[in-house]
Amino acid sequence: MFDAKIVTNQIVEWIAAYFRDNALPETKAVIGISGGKDSSVTAALCALALGKERVLGVLMPQGVQEDIGVSFDLCKTLGIPYVVVNIGEPVSALYGGLFAAGLQLNDCASFNTPARIRMAALYAVSGIVGGRVANTSNLSEDWVGYATKFGDSAGDFSPLSQLTVTEIKAVGRELGLASKFIDKTPIDGLSGKTDEENLGFTYAALDKYIREGVCENVNVKEKIDALHMVNLHKITPMPTFTPRF
Repeated sequence: MFDAKIVTNQIVEWIAAYFRDNALPETKAVIGISGGKDSSVTAALCALALGKERVLGVLMPQGVQEDIGVSFDLCKTLGIPYVVVNIGEPVSALYGGLFAAGLQLNDCASFNTPARIRMAALYAVSGIVGGRVANTSNLSEDWVGYATKFGDSAGDFSPLSQLTVTEIKAVGRELGLASKFIDKTPIDGLSGKTDEENLGFTYAALDKYIREGVCENVNVKEKIDALHMVNLHKITPMPTFTPRF
């Protein structure tokens, strides 16, 4: 049985132990702040584990981001320092290079390229300030491949990747975060659709299937299974060839 209070305390202790064992006393947790539940909960947990001064929020709009105010509010609510790195020009420059090479963008490149550039920006910031990049992925999205390989799926430590969306929201409430940070509807930023509209099922249905193995809708079950199978390469170690001598 999931107990949000117990799990919250366990994560805080785990983050503190990770930094104690793998970093210098002044090393910061560098977190990409979107204003959504995953980055908000991760930032709040790191602030508890390390202290506010050792958490750095990085806001990365692509040009103009209409809902960026939520990200600013999260940083101010937690009292953590933050920087803004606009990725609009780098993304446009890369797209221009692809066009110049005679290549046309498709949905795969359009969805994943900004996420990979954001991760490059996070590691640049981390290198400048001396930090460790937080991975903010969750189990639900990873299960069906709703993440970008070497983009938002990257990082140095991952506090939430074994928790479902439902569980992360419970942790957020345990931390006392406002509903606007926990229940903000995730939108892909390209098509204007919500994550659940793109997936074709709710996170509630997905989380129940992951934790209990129960899915009343046969079509949804088949879709989840198919997505999980085809996206396993995103969450398993890279296959490597071992020569036989």
